Amino acid sequence: MRTVGRCLLVVLTALTPAALVSTGPAHADDMPPSAAGQPPQTLRFGVRLQEVRQVKRRLRELGFAPGAPGPEYDSALRMAVWAFQKANGLPALDRVDAATRRAMARPARIRPLVPRGSPSRVEIDLTRQLLTVWRDGRAVLVSHVSTGARKSYCDRGHCGFADTPPGDFTVGERVRGWSTGPLGAMYYPVYFNGGIAVHGSTLVPRRPASHGCVRVPLHNAIPLFRMLRPGEPVHVRRPVLSWAGRA
Repeated sequence: MRTVGRCLLVVLTALTPAALVSTGPAHADDMPPSAAGQPPQTLRFGVRLQEVRQVKRRLRELGFAPGAPGPEYDSALRMAVWAFQKANGLPALDRVDAATRRAMARPARIRPLVPRGSPSRVEIDLTRQLLTVWRDGRAVLVSHVSTGARKSYCDRGHCGFADTPPGDFTVGERVRGWSTGPLGAMYYPVYFNGGIAVHGSTLVPRRPASHGCVRVPLHNAIPLFRMLRPGEPVHVRRPVLSWAGRA
């Protein structure tokens, strides 16, 4: 019997908390071209430049899915950059600036929320608004998310408190394509805590904004659907960060 979700997807037209550790020395080949031989250019959301291809390639190598290849700084890349910046202790911005370029050359090593967890699992960081998929002890996909807004709501005749509770869960029902629940539609939802699911959305802001589900960018919904298997552990945590943005 299909689970009825309580999450809202608004259709428009349009990590980890532990200390960050450098993975090694910087190499010019790891940087977008302008950073290797000339003053770096700040890339802003909406531009269409060949250098954007290199940024996408680098983020893909690091596990931050930037969407389709191409020279456009589109919404998929925008959210991949947000995820990368947050995972590296930087503010989530609509641009690839000098600090982001430096981090791309010497990225932080992703540290787990659950250090002795299963080698293959999902971790959801409610503080940084990040989801990380682990396979064989490696972080293979890190996605920007928007979780429960932590406030009361009444929507379409349904009232409640919008929250994504911390805890330890497992992947349950998975639904292909669009699924419509009492609070709206979800794209490729993967349930893990009753009516709470990880699902694709066209509205994934830089703040917790859902009714309780874990919204992910649309381009990450199908890959996550394929990766997350029934019974797989899902760990949801709300770590406390220090003034420096580290746990």
